[in-house]
Amino acid sequence: MQRGSDRLSRHRDDEMKHELQGLLRSGHPTRTEEWHDPEPTADDDPQLAGGPVTPGGASVGTVRQELARHLTRSAFPAPPRHLAGTLRRAYAPDTLVEAVEQLPSEQRYGTVQELAEALVREET
Repeated sequence: MQRGSDRLSRHRDDEMKHELQGLLRSGHPTRTEEWHDPEPTADDDPQLAGGPVTPGGASVGTVRQELARHLTRSAFPAPPRHLAGTLRRAYAPDTLVEAVEQLPSEQRYGTVQELAEALVREET
């Protein structure tokens, strides 16, 4: 026998699914007032509202964090071409992949920090 949530009734579970349905389908809040949203956006995630992080206007820490979301330790050390392929397979934003592809091909990067510093340095 299949049961719903232990804390909530089956009807409340269905009601909560219905509330989230618009958000899940559209990918953005569908309510006019933020306080109506089932789960409001976080104050410490401003880059989500502006799209993907791009190396040109971001700090080394922000670029490093975005790279770390898509690259593992096993990807290093590697040249930019290999890292760009790994980023593509991890569905990283195109702006980030293109920035890595534009780095000097003879260089090898040993850590995410080195790669992030090179990306920010190239854009300035």
